[in-house]
Amino acid sequence: MKSSNHTPSNTQDLGFYFLELARLGGYRRRIEEDEEESPTELNTINCSGGFLVVAPDKLSVKYTSVNLHGYDVGVVQANKPAPVKRLVYYFEIFVINAGCKGQIAIGFTSENFKMRRQPGWEANSCGYHGDDGMLYHGHGKGEPFGPTYTTGDTVGGGINYASQEIFFTKNGQIVGKVHKDMKGPLFPTIAVHSQNEEVHVNLGQKNFVFELKEYEAQERMKQQMTIEKLSLPPNVSYGLVRSYLLHYGYEDTLSSFDLASKSTIPPIYIAQENGFDEQDIFYALNQRKTLRQLIRKGDIDAAIGKLHDWYPLIVQDDKSTTCFLLHCQKFIELVRVGALEEAVKYGRIELAKFFGLIGFEDFVQDCVALLAYEQPQESSVGYLLEESQREIVADTVNATILSSNPNAKDLHGCLHSYLERLLRQLTACCLERRSLNGDQGEGFHLNQVLNSGKC
Repeated sequence: MKSSNHTPSNTQDLGFYFLELARLGGYRRRIEEDEEESPTELNTINCSGGFLVVAPDKLSVKYTSVNLHGYDVGVVQANKPAPVKRLVYYFEIFVINAGCKGQIAIGFTSENFKMRRQPGWEANSCGYHGDDGMLYHGHGKGEPFGPTYTTGDTVGGGINYASQEIFFTKNGQIVGKVHKDMKGPLFPTIAVHSQNEEVHVNLGQKNFVFELKEYEAQERMKQQMTIEKLSLPPNVSYGLVRSYLLHYGYEDTLSSFDLASKSTIPPIYIAQENGFDEQDIFYALNQRKTLRQLIRKGDIDAAIGKLHDWYPLIVQDDKSTTCFLLHCQKFIELVRVGALEEAVKYGRIELAKFFGLIGFEDFVQDCVALLAYEQPQESSVGYLLEESQREIVADTVNATILSSNPNAKDLHGCLHSYLERLLRQLTACCLERRSLNGDQGEGFHLNQVLNSGKC
């Protein structure tokens, strides 16, 4: 969705807002989070090596000693902590041999965990133990939790970052869950504690016995159901959609929308409720529609001609941001159709004016760089040839015309429709909620939510 770090104070600032969007590749630019490394194997360095043997694949562990007391535990962590930028993290172990006593444990521990103690026996750790089915959560006293497990069983441990819970499974079924009160990075951890105990760890190298994808879908559905319990009067949603169509000049769609809703939705006029006159939103609707259609078709010459006829003041300053983006788009359209010689001539006349001007030069260089590639669509500046780039130019012209309305009191209102302002507030709230959760859980990307149809 369209966003900005500042509120424009004049039409030139308004134009720079859209130039910033163009420079970043448009409204649909990819939002990439830093990829987290996931655990891939067991850490053979940080483990109680005197009591266990890790197989060469670093995924199988066997207890080879005879334990004499409680500290003779064979403990090993994964090589990396559980990633946190997701809904759920999960791993499993398969019990190859329960050994003499079946004192196997699975859980999560902190980086500084004592490597001769069962997970859950120390602070900042949690473990589900196979010999008694107890859950140990930060101290040596267990609490009833689930069934025991033994040879042939598959047991899993997971972290649900949305609910802030740690859960455990046995043979594909959830055994139970406990509040996650542990701080800092948590490492998937397993322990063996009696002779011949042997387990194999699955950190995602193969399919889990537990239906993780189904569980994640159910958790997302819970969140969606909570949202859907909030009631929204039909006329409010109608008004928001209508304001969007008005703002961006979709006159034909607006007429069809009004006709379809006329007999079913009581009218509501958001503009009036916010102190604006309904007529202000209709300002230049037909002209804005025509200009958007021309720009979306790539007919920039016709769009500039219409602006000269209808709004000469907008194109009077040939070095304004709006004119700059129109000239750049004309150059891009020439490259798109392979008219490279004409593009070069046009660039020397129109784009050359902006060389050396702060805020313009880097974007001019990107446009000119299109000429250097046989297949510019696949280049680093290929974003300029995407349809979203035409939309940016169309939105720039649309906003500039709205700002020319003598009754316009707030330039910020020329940038965004009421619907977009609401979605921006939604995004801010979701980011704040994640921040309060220690930045754990899935990142919120509005485009992904809208494309999934769950908004």
